[in-house]
Amino acid sequence: MRALARRLVVLGFSIASVMAAAPAGADSEETIKAFSAWQGRGQVFETSEFGATFVGSFSGIIYVETEKGPLDAGFMICPAIVTIDMRDGSQDAKGRCTIVAKDSSRAYADIACKGVHLVGCDGDFTFTGGTERFAGITGGGPVTIRSSLHEIPAGAGNVVQESAGGIIVWPKLTYKLPEPAAGAQ
Repeated sequence: MRALARRLVVLGFSIASVMAAAPAGADSEETIKAFSAWQGRGQVFETSEFGATFVGSFSGIIYVETEKGPLDAGFMICPAIVTIDMRDGSQDAKGRCTIVAKDSSRAYADIACKGVHLVGCDGDFTFTGGTERFAGITGGGPVTIRSSLHEIPAGAGNVVQESAGGIIVWPKLTYKLPEPAAGAQ
C-alpha cells in the first residue's frame, strides 16, 4: 500500500498531506489503474447524409484503484468531438483532457478512440505535458469509454442538445516524470 501511495503522489494525485512527504523517485516509470464516472454536455449536429457529429465536453472525478479501494485523485475535463456513421453506428472520437490534482498541478493529455454509438469506444490516452509537479510528464495507455448517449433523431438539419453520462477506465495508465534539475526540489 505504501509503494502505491508514493506512486500516487509522484503522479500528483495527492490523497493526503502525509503521503506528500515521501514521494517516489522521479524519472521512474509507474503504472496505475484509474476510472471516472463522467457527465457530458454538448450538441449533436447532422453533418452528412448518413453522419452526425457530437461537439461537447465530459468531466468527472478521477479515482485511482488501491488495495483499500478507489481514492479520489483529482478532476478531469475533456472537450471532445465524436463523429458517428448512422448507417452502421460506428464512431470515432478525439479530445484533449486537463487533469487537475488536489494541489492544482495539471496534466494534459490527448484521447482518441473508436467504437459503436450508444455503446462506447476503446482507444489511447497520451500525456502531452503538465504544470508544476506534472511538468514534463509522458506516458499513457489504453482507455475504454462507455456512455449513455441517446438515439439521434432522423431528419434534415437536426441540432440536438445532449446530456450524457458514463464511465472512463484506464486499466493500465503508465506515466513518467523527468528527474528534477540539480538544486530543484
